Amino acid sequence: MNDLLSFILSQGEQFRRARLPSLYSDFTLQRNSNPDGFAANTAAWTDALGKAAQAGLLPAPGNHRDTLSIRTGEDLLRSLETKEWGRPLALGTVIVVIHDEAVSQRQMMPYQEFLCANKSIYSRNWTVQPWWLLSWGLKQLGLLEPSTTSGRLPAGRFVFVHNVEEATNKIIKQMAGQSNQIDQIYSISIFSAEAAKIMNTHEQLTESDLQIVLRYLARDKSAIIYDSQTVKFKSPGDTSSALSTQDKTIASLKSLIADLSGQVALLSTKISTLSETAQTAVRNKNRVSALAALRSKRLNETALAQRTETLSQLEEVYSKIEQAADQVAIVRVMEASAGVLRNLHAEVGGVEKVEDVIEGLRDEMSKVDEVSSAIEAGGQEQSVIDEDAVDEELENLERQAKSEQEEKEARDTQEKLANIGEIGEPKEPKEPQQGEILKNGTSLSHASIKAAGPPIEEGINALNRLSLDEERPPVGHVNEVPEKPAERVPNAASES
Repeated sequence: MNDLLSFILSQGEQFRRARLPSLYSDFTLQRNSNPDGFAANTAAWTDALGKAAQAGLLPAPGNHRDTLSIRTGEDLLRSLETKEWGRPLALGTVIVVIHDEAVSQRQMMPYQEFLCANKSIYSRNWTVQPWWLLSWGLKQLGLLEPSTTSGRLPAGRFVFVHNVEEATNKIIKQMAGQSNQIDQIYSISIFSAEAAKIMNTHEQLTESDLQIVLRYLARDKSAIIYDSQTVKFKSPGDTSSALSTQDKTIASLKSLIADLSGQVALLSTKISTLSETAQTAVRNKNRVSALAALRSKRLNETALAQRTETLSQLEEVYSKIEQAADQVAIVRVMEASAGVLRNLHAEVGGVEKVEDVIEGLRDEMSKVDEVSSAIEAGGQEQSVIDEDAVDEELENLERQAKSEQEEKEARDTQEKLANIGEIGEPKEPKEPQQGEILKNGTSLSHASIKAAGPPIEEGINALNRLSLDEERPPVGHVNEVPEKPAERVPNAASES
């Protein structure tokens, strides 16, 4: 089993063993009877062949394999043949279907059509080319049928559009992102080598892949300008459509530096090899071989010194070109900045206009201060307070509070005396005798008063003087209330 077949059969679900009979059978008739199955098988073969192309496994003449296109024919069928299932009988139908639907699906396109198209493959209108129209008409009349003979695959060449898109996106990301404009210019050989590294293929792109990449980047991506010797990535906003003499010179210089660098490395390796050869000849006592190796070593050392000197000079020139290019970019930016400043200064109107604006601003700010002062003065006039009225009101509030406090204290004292009197009364209340009714309405019996003693009598007299029913004496006049001598209640022990 060859590498291509092993790769195809390892494509997971699409090429699992249960599906191989269907994929290797002639499923041409399913195009009408089972459209879903036909579409699934066609998509499986298209995807598998595209991935095989990316891996460089498709058969092609020469040592290098194309990664962006496929060559159909007997060699491809032979590479896909298995002992158990034979050749894929419907692969010819798959290619024809892809060719017929290339305009709409953009999966595969004929190689020559891809390279010769003047407009982008994405912006093409449905303007059918004459041979397409003729082919379609003949098929509708039944005079022309696609070449779908079982087991036959017509020879042709097709471009995998998906592979091209993926490869060019990587190339743009890594090669077009250089900050220095000089670094965005390449010779064809350097571009091919760099693109091959990015695409993880060979040391150089095949001629077919190189032409596909260049055509796609220039036409469909508008990312490069190129000719047979030079490739230049466009800077943002660059609308040029042709390379300048300066671009070509820079590309030639870079190519020459790359060639000299390779020669220097090769000469260094050769000198080391000749030195080892001379040492080996001396150990073997082969004087003639040793002298020949040493002479060749001397010649290569001289050539190495010359190449190194030339390379150093070219690298210095390239460095100066880079420096000059940077200076040009800086001057352009400074010139554009000067223009911006000039326009802004024109909008400002000069120093005199600025002074007028500032003076006007000061006047308006002073007006604001005047208005604020007027508002504050008016508020102060409206908020004048009569301090005498405030003091008088405060005195009234204090007198009222004092009166309420005195009344509260009197009520508290009266309640306390009432509670004390209730403690000394007998269990069966007696009718109060005349003269025992107090002015505040509270009555106590003589027996309870006598039992309580002189302090109670004094409290009662004081309570009579504080009675609220009596009028208050005028200010400054004090009524003298004669105190009635307290009657002493004979003690039960003394009577006995």
